Amino acid sequence: MPNNLLHAQSLYLRKHAHNPINWYSWGEEALNKAKQEQKPIFLSIGYSSCHWCTVMEGEAFSDGAIALYLNNNFIAIKVDREERPDIDSIYMQALQMMTGQGGWPLNIFLTPDDLVPFYGGTYFPLEPRYGRPGFLQILESLHNFYHQQTDKLNNLKNEIIDILHHNSSFNPNPDNPINSKLLLEGLQKNSQILARNQYGSPRFPMMPYGNTTLMGIHSLPPESAHKVHQLAIERGTDLVNGGIYDHVGGGFHRYTVDSTWTVPHFEKMLYDNGLIMEFLANLWSSGTETTQYRTACEGTLAWLEREMAAPEGYFYSSQDADNFANIQDEEPEEGDFYIWHYLDLQQILTHEELIAFQEVFTISNEGNFEGKNVLQKHPDKPLNPTVKTALDKLFTMRYGCKPDKVTNFPPARNNDEAKSLEWLGRIPPVTDTKMIVAWNSLMISGLARAFGVFGDSKYLDLAETAVKFILKNQWENQRLHRLNYGNKVSVLAQSEDYAFLIKALLDLQQNSLNAGNYWLEKAIKVQGEFDRYCYDQENGGYYNNAYDNSDDLLIKEKGYIDNATPSPNGVAVANLVRLGLMTDNLEYFDKAEKTLKLFAEKMTQSPVSCPSLFVGLKWFLDGSSVKSNVQLLADLNQLYLPNFVPCISKDIPDNSVGLVCRGLSCLEPALSKDQIIEQITITGG
Repeated sequence: MPNNLLHAQSLYLRKHAHNPINWYSWGEEALNKAKQEQKPIFLSIGYSSCHWCTVMEGEAFSDGAIALYLNNNFIAIKVDREERPDIDSIYMQALQMMTGQGGWPLNIFLTPDDLVPFYGGTYFPLEPRYGRPGFLQILESLHNFYHQQTDKLNNLKNEIIDILHHNSSFNPNPDNPINSKLLLEGLQKNSQILARNQYGSPRFPMMPYGNTTLMGIHSLPPESAHKVHQLAIERGTDLVNGGIYDHVGGGFHRYTVDSTWTVPHFEKMLYDNGLIMEFLANLWSSGTETTQYRTACEGTLAWLEREMAAPEGYFYSSQDADNFANIQDEEPEEGDFYIWHYLDLQQILTHEELIAFQEVFTISNEGNFEGKNVLQKHPDKPLNPTVKTALDKLFTMRYGCKPDKVTNFPPARNNDEAKSLEWLGRIPPVTDTKMIVAWNSLMISGLARAFGVFGDSKYLDLAETAVKFILKNQWENQRLHRLNYGNKVSVLAQSEDYAFLIKALLDLQQNSLNAGNYWLEKAIKVQGEFDRYCYDQENGGYYNNAYDNSDDLLIKEKGYIDNATPSPNGVAVANLVRLGLMTDNLEYFDKAEKTLKLFAEKMTQSPVSCPSLFVGLKWFLDGSSVKSNVQLLADLNQLYLPNFVPCISKDIPDNSVGLVCRGLSCLEPALSKDQIIEQITITGG
């Protein structure tokens, strides 16, 4: 019999609708029931494409004995972290504090009256294994602890809530330094995160660090600038050649489970692909015109058009790691859609093609993943015509049509559709078709930057179509909403939705110079709403959620820590400076300065936790506007000049080609494009 999640909008929640557990969505009904019955809350947070979330759903959450005990003694609540990142952020911080690590599924236990966590973990196995107790044992122990060790429970709660409040509080100090010294130290330390020998496995793209590292090219002394540029090049090379990139169908997987970028966790997330596209375009424009960078951008564009673009114009959020190998299978297999048995390669390819393919990709009879092959490219081997023909044949095997014949590949929206629709090739993974404003915005930024660098109008067309959908459909009752399910908006926007959307609009303004000030005007309007609902007028900085949508939160956070995506406050600072440079409105600079000073202590003490704030600081110290004609500004956009905004103007001094302004002052009129570049790249502080 289905539970309360049967009619949830979230695909992740609906995946649990037929568990014997009496799941509730996060909301008044569940929270009030926990208070009234004085039962601890079991809060389980995940997302639809999460592999171990899927595993736990099929094991512990489908077990009758566990369900009976859980239903009798706890209130079980499911949260889709993609719907409510504010809730996820609070309890992920608590989990990391309690266990030293985090991840999803995030399973955590809360006291009913105040929602304070007292125990947590990630994947709990059905039976004891992997050095972990079975889930039923955990439930029994926690039930006894909650009811029989009240003093210890209260002491633990007080300790946890004190730390959470301390971590979410800041000491705004006008004397906190936000100068070139802080910037240089932050850029140096953040760039080292990309070093190949810095961490073992798994390997994540970590694009906020990639973009911050690239910033060092125009900020650090020449020798250091060269070193950080090489680190960025290494990261780009690993991404576009490794198994993390889908060499057959395009697009990037979420991460690799090893340190050699070989075997991915196969889910594809929209946000990763937007951030990586922007990074690769920036890397190309920095003078590193490696063919594979552009090839990966083009492949990602093709994947977006084919599999991730809704008919309405927005982008779907993610694709699962698992898919069914055959319609008769009860459970999907991890990565089956993407991997290749050596015998299949022998049958699909001619002998000449197989030989050429083996020279470019690491394939073998033994394989590198469960007896099959994840394609990983040798960095120094080009994709010659024979290899490209081989890749096209693999594409045809996977999708059932040649690449130029697949114009639209409909999503499998759930397991039933995956097994029942007629697929010409392999059965694809399930696609989560919800629209998330923040993630769409990151993709729009990546597409806008790729257009500015490569000049291919396909990037711009896709970006403009998506942003126009958001601007037309995501406001209800004069408020931006985060999600869209089948043309129905849901969940008020959070700070990352506002910040990333404003950035996307400014990136379109920057890279599509024939649109006048259309995108700028939209960005100004969204920024006004962002300031009204999320900005702390007294101390500076933006709360993760609006002031009128935070009553169900344990604490009110201001997100400054980067993870797979940049922090909303880091992006917000850069946005404010860009808006100030484009409009000459000093209020934007004031808000940027106040926000940077709020976080300056964190930037000094823990610079590697907040790389995007250093991007904002770079903009604050060295941001420039360039007044010139469309052609010269378009030429500048093709270069890596990460801290200028273009202003189309005929009002420039005679005999000059443009005028560079910094804050409230302008430099001498530039007589050449090279002089403009020199003026832009002069660092200040």
